[in-house]
Amino acid sequence: MSQFIQSISFLTILICLSFTLVAQEEEGEPQRLPDGVEKSKFKHHQPNNDYKIDQSRICPPSWWVGMKNTELELLIYDQDIASYYPSVSYDGVSIKGVSRLENENYLFVMLDIAEGTRPGTFSIELKDGSTTKKKYNYELKPRNNGSERIATLSSEDFIYLIMPDRFANGDASNDVFKDMHQKELRRDKMYFRHGGDLQGILDKLDYLEELGVTALWLNPVLENDQPYESYHGYAISDHYNVDRRFGDNDLFVKLTDECQKRGIKMIMDIIHNHVGDKHWFIQDIPSEDWLNQWDEFTRTTYRAPTLMDPHVSDYDKKLMSDGWFDNHMPDLNQRNPHLARYLIQNNIWWIEYAGLDGYRIDTYAYPDQAFMADWGKAIQKEYPDFHMFAETWVHGNAIQSHFTENNNLTEGYNSYMPAVTDFQLYYAINEALQRNQGWTEGAARIYFTLAKDFLYENADGNVVFLDNHDLSRFYSMIGENDDKFKSGIAFLLTTRGIPMMYYGTEILLKNYSDPDGKVRQDFPGGWKEDKVDKFKDAGRTPQEQEIFSYVKRIANYRKNSNALKHGKLKQFVPVDGLYAYFRYTDDETIMVIMNTHEKEVDVPLKRFSEMFGDYNKAKEIVSGELIDLSGSFKAKGYQTQVFRLVD
Repeated sequence: MSQFIQSISFLTILICLSFTLVAQEEEGEPQRLPDGVEKSKFKHHQPNNDYKIDQSRICPPSWWVGMKNTELELLIYDQDIASYYPSVSYDGVSIKGVSRLENENYLFVMLDIAEGTRPGTFSIELKDGSTTKKKYNYELKPRNNGSERIATLSSEDFIYLIMPDRFANGDASNDVFKDMHQKELRRDKMYFRHGGDLQGILDKLDYLEELGVTALWLNPVLENDQPYESYHGYAISDHYNVDRRFGDNDLFVKLTDECQKRGIKMIMDIIHNHVGDKHWFIQDIPSEDWLNQWDEFTRTTYRAPTLMDPHVSDYDKKLMSDGWFDNHMPDLNQRNPHLARYLIQNNIWWIEYAGLDGYRIDTYAYPDQAFMADWGKAIQKEYPDFHMFAETWVHGNAIQSHFTENNNLTEGYNSYMPAVTDFQLYYAINEALQRNQGWTEGAARIYFTLAKDFLYENADGNVVFLDNHDLSRFYSMIGENDDKFKSGIAFLLTTRGIPMMYYGTEILLKNYSDPDGKVRQDFPGGWKEDKVDKFKDAGRTPQEQEIFSYVKRIANYRKNSNALKHGKLKQFVPVDGLYAYFRYTDDETIMVIMNTHEKEVDVPLKRFSEMFGDYNKAKEIVSGELIDLSGSFKAKGYQTQVFRLVD
């Protein structure tokens, strides 16, 4: 009977792994909406010159003097303005060109803001002959804000990822606005708004600081005025305004400032591939080629290898890049030069306006890749040390590394993208904790993954994670085994790269992403009506408190460890499920021993003696256990132990 049970268990593992590999290969196809919910209908978008606008706009809404790129293209949106001619009169500001598209409600004005131009406000006049038809005020600000506040994201950081709608509701007055498309707040429905906001995050900064967080990544906070499923933030309807249900632009800047006072950096999540179908410039589209248009709804294939496959068909490559990500997310055509400049300038605007410290780029593989390279180059021109990392939900180290800068993998192509979300290491650590070691499987997969770091110019800039807002919760993935969970946490916080933790992981939130709304649950205690508050010690179970304390201990230790923040990595080939690696600088050495087997094993330390130098003992950073490096020690089953070498 026991042999039968073992066979069934092994078959179950294989089935689970098969599903995992399929999910990897499918590169993150989004979940569909529940039955009975009406999806947005695709329609062929065309300019509508009879559209009556309710708000004129200038994008960007302001700018700064002293930028390295002196050119600035203003998108002016107002009723029937395309036939007018713009005029400005301000020292140092001149008009270099004017562009008109199919829609009469748009005018694109290219300005040159010469070096030495003084800050101030000037008028932009639109004239019909000698008659002024429209007049707008425009402000040029001094660069005394964002550029001086940026503290670039690096491997020294520990990122905490928050979905703002699901973390904490600090201001109930902004939960619902009757003039927005979704007019209900329903915490019992996963696709509705739940009420979390920026004030709620502000209120919990003590908690984040205690945990050891040094960088905050928020899922997108810009306006998502969509009829349904807008809580996640990835269907933007206004690029220059924070969603009112989260707060406003001033509150976002306040949150960034308060974080930075505590040594916590701010990362903004941005999307170039698509917008929501209720975006104001989709409702009144500037030109047909503003989008990648199809005769009927056509979905992307989610097949990133088509972008670098030397044998790829034109059909497959176009479908990957120009197909839509989802029904209600129109696919932007970044080959349109005015849209390209709009997106680049918007991202520069937010860095300068809010003093951001990093960007995470959503769905990086799906936009036009020539544009993405131009985008990266433009950001680096203004902010040479600014760190960015791209979501590359792909399968295989070569595919993933292709998207990073200066790798010389593809002739004539440089992405100007410093780093990526390291899905390959995510696959590897999850496999190591779920599968026995083989030649390439289990713990060996971590080794082989890290051995391919030669594909990157700087693998230390990659973001390492155990789960995120699209993936099943790590605690569920490893069978709710506390030892395996701690082992994963120890690896996350001691391997190379920038570690990232998804909110609630530290208190054992669990679930599978079937659909993904299940892993975007509310943080218990973030709402006044919650019966328990897991932001506080008293609200956690003993098990949750133990895990929270474990994460807190290693994360705060990492803060003060040069070896873990930016030391070199040396790994040893795994043997019988035992994987060892070292992080080291000239004055500090950290030894990590990961036992991926259930049983305790004896670890002879002589094999690692090349790393010991003058050290003769090692102290475990959590338990304080002291071991002699001249002998061996017992590695407990499913545990990862982290030692600092001492004299």
